[in-house]
Amino acid sequence: MTTQAVIQVVIIAVVIGLVIWLRSRRQGKPIRNKGLGMLTPVVLLLVIFGFSINSLAHIPGHPFHLPALWELLCAGVLGVVLGSIMLYHTGYEKREDGLIYAKRNKNFKYVIIAVVVFRLALSQYFKGLDYTEFTVLTMVMAYLYICVWRVGSFIKFRQVSTG
Repeated sequence: MTTQAVIQVVIIAVVIGLVIWLRSRRQGKPIRNKGLGMLTPVVLLLVIFGFSINSLAHIPGHPFHLPALWELLCAGVLGVVLGSIMLYHTGYEKREDGLIYAKRNKNFKYVIIAVVVFRLALSQYFKGLDYTEFTVLTMVMAYLYICVWRVGSFIKFRQVSTG
């Protein structure tokens, strides 16, 4: 295993650990600010990915071109599927105190690990693509995944809060 592969595995393990840790930390706390914090990653990722694509377009000596439309569509469909899986396992409940809490889901950590392993397997499969094309496809997939999950979670939260 190369050094780069080891670093990638360590980073992924840290990200998985942080997601599970943060989710478990927030488990006992009610959701505040009418749930608007759920939409923060959607906006932040749009800005971050915009800067990233701009950086990719200005790599010296490396022409920038977008992936083929069918590749972008495949990445988009995968992102929507993965986001839908996460959304299915996300729920909210109104408790006796009148506040809304995220429902505990024992399968969440397994779902997040499966999603990351699936993404890793796909990234290894598509390593033959040009670096910029692969990066753009990964960003499209990740952005749509986060959008479906977070916007859907916000809608679920609002349904519970008004119901």
